[in-house]
Amino acid sequence: RDLSSVSPGDTSVLAGLYGPAEAKVSKELPDRAALEVLLRPKVGLPGVLERSREQLLRQTCEAVVLGVLHPRTAITLVLQVLSDAGSLLSCCLNAACMALLDAGLPLAALFCGVTCALQPNGTILLDPTARQEQEARAILTFAIGSSERKVLMATTKGSCSVEEMQQCLAAAQRAADTVFQFYRDSVRRRYSKS
Repeated sequence: RDLSSVSPGDTSVLAGLYGPAEAKVSKELPDRAALEVLLRPKVGLPGVLERSREQLLRQTCEAVVLGVLHPRTAITLVLQVLSDAGSLLSCCLNAACMALLDAGLPLAALFCGVTCALQPNGTILLDPTARQEQEARAILTFAIGSSERKVLMATTKGSCSVEEMQQCLAAAQRAADTVFQFYRDSVRRRYSKS
């Protein structure tokens, strides 16, 4: 079991990872680990939005977790939203990666989440607040892999041109370097204390 907390700005998510453990027969996969992601809102029960985000998070994690090394097992990742002041999905992605990394699961690569807000005048804001998201013409969230900065997942809300999407992606890939450096520094600090 592992607990990792990530909080860019005032958005905060706590991640707990359980497994690999014995899977229920109904969920067991003969060739790889079954990965389940549960996203818990700050208050209330999970709704349609949380289920949609769970699917995006699970698909992103499945792209990097080497589940073939743990066949017929279950891995459960629980993400608890502590506060949401904007850029929640990217915060969840970063918390998920930190939890996978901290738990020592074998990964093909690391990943990070970056959210871009495209303002009405065309400027791009990284890591927007909730207010900036409301005022934006489009919100784009990317999961960027550490190897070759490939896009593992992309989701958009609102409208933008292909050129604007490419500009947001380029900004997200540049910002990913900062997040990956944060991962390295965090791991170095954690294990240098031992």
